[in-house]
Amino acid sequence: MSDRRLRNTRHRSERTVAGTENKRSAGGPYNISGLLDGVTVVLLDIEGTTTPITFVKDELFPYVRSHVKQHLEKHWQEEECQQDIAALKKQAEEDKEMDGVVLIPECITDDDDETRQKVLSAVVDNVLWNMDADRKVTALKQLQGHMWRAAYQTGKIKGEVYPDVVPAIRGWLETGRQVYIYSSGSVEAQKLLFGFSTEGDLLELFSGHFDTTTGLKVETESYRRIATAVGCDPANILFLTDVVREAKPSREAGMKACLTVRPGNAPLTEEDMAEFPVIKSFSKLASDVSPSKKRSRGKAAT
Repeated sequence: MSDRRLRNTRHRSERTVAGTENKRSAGGPYNISGLLDGVTVVLLDIEGTTTPITFVKDELFPYVRSHVKQHLEKHWQEEECQQDIAALKKQAEEDKEMDGVVLIPECITDDDDETRQKVLSAVVDNVLWNMDADRKVTALKQLQGHMWRAAYQTGKIKGEVYPDVVPAIRGWLETGRQVYIYSSGSVEAQKLLFGFSTEGDLLELFSGHFDTTTGLKVETESYRRIATAVGCDPANILFLTDVVREAKPSREAGMKACLTVRPGNAPLTEEDMAEFPVIKSFSKLASDVSPSKKRSRGKAAT
């Protein structure tokens, strides 16, 4: 059998598995009570899933917009800042055919002040252009993460999580499951949000973090890489997200997928809700445990 036919066979098999796992009862909603059956890893999105969209859009992003110039001026001579600029410059060159892209001149730290200001201005404009387009490129997320670090550490920002999140995660851990994060935000930004949260330091709850260095969240291969990295069959992974365009590729990779409905999230269509299980609170899954399942799942996870 050719490689192409083998790949097609694998993809059909993964869709069949995922479709079976996410199947709803005839004429009714999905049976949420069984969604965790066989799941040993829970993979979580952040924005609109564990954390209100308003926190990201009304606090984190505005902070970057209002402080990016000040941040660059303060840290210009530092290696980390120059690496961030170089990454943005490289991304801009890859985007040069896109409308409105702002190219960044060559960056040399010992340039005269006039040249430095020209480069700095281009970097600021490039960052704002990327943010206006709501782009998820790693170069932007890396700089944002570095800017948020100081804000979290000084208490200017505290990560916000929904009240149902921590109890649910603790329940999953008690049953032998592992919990991972997969977000467009950099791993550093993820750790800052959960490490300096309104609920305290929550990092001990997570077995690991993934960002766009693993791959874009709308690409099926990204979820296959995550399954390989955590050493788990995709069929035993449940991915929670508020974005249909992320749920679909995760399911194509063989994972279970469930959509989260939170205040401020983009509305789901009837088609979306017919295609995927939907929850409004993690508590709907936290209660999906019986003593017998706790024992059996705990043994299976060891």
